[in-house]
Amino acid sequence: MADNAPEIMWQGKFITALKDGKWEYVSRPNAISAAVIIAIDDGHIILVEQYRVAIGNNCLELPAGLVGDQGTQEDVMSAASRELEEETGYRADIFENLGEYYSSPGMVSESFTLVRARGLTKISNGGGVDDENIIVHRVPLHSAREFIAQKQNEGIALDGKIFLLLSAYLLAE
Repeated sequence: MADNAPEIMWQGKFITALKDGKWEYVSRPNAISAAVIIAIDDGHIILVEQYRVAIGNNCLELPAGLVGDQGTQEDVMSAASRELEEETGYRADIFENLGEYYSSPGMVSESFTLVRARGLTKISNGGGVDDENIIVHRVPLHSAREFIAQKQNEGIALDGKIFLLLSAYLLAE
């Protein structure tokens, strides 16, 4: 690690490219983090599918969103609640903090807090805000592996956090 503060190479509204010695990485300005939600409803997992410009493809993901991206002070649980409603149309009775994680620490400094949501009530169709065009999937947990494989066979990209749903299968001997 270099002795000096990282050099800002470029900064936008939501992303800052930095250089620290020989290392280049991306950060979120203003310490914005993310909330990722494992939403369980009566033996079903709620997943979302949306177009991601960075990969030029639709991506199957857990519901998620930025904490404090609305320009207001917001805690992780409030952001998780807001994002779950916006993206999926579900409201949860219980939110549980499952810890802070880093999705790609060799390239991105952003962390996310994994949140479990239970006691879901469908209050709208979801779909996100503005032009997100999110497709909501309510998938039986017992067939999540097959559903994910089907989506992958259709050419849909998979967010790495989808491995949470596949971990028991992948770790079996």
